[in-house]
Amino acid sequence: MNIQKMMKQAAKMQEELTAALATKTVDVSVGGVTATANGLGDILDLKISKEVVDPEDVEFLQAQILSVVKQAIEQGKALAQGEMGKMTAGLGLPPGMM
Repeated sequence: MNIQKMMKQAAKMQEELTAALATKTVDVSVGGVTATANGLGDILDLKISKEVVDPEDVEFLQAQILSVVKQAIEQGKALAQGEMGKMTAGLGLPPGMM
């Protein structure tokens, strides 16, 4: 097989995967805070319910926000890995090639 042709095909697949992952989302909620991330790991939305806003305990809200953002990014990246695995399953590429 022509290695240059295979590399072009891999690059095209990577572009298609990136475009697809930008449109897929995950939602994570922790204690009244919800974050939405895409398959690229970008945070797209953050919602905070009024019930968790306590001016006397800002640290709690900060911890909730940090937790939900970290989890949303992790789940977005896990979504990407799963999609990449599906796309490259039949190619027989060595690990790290995509």
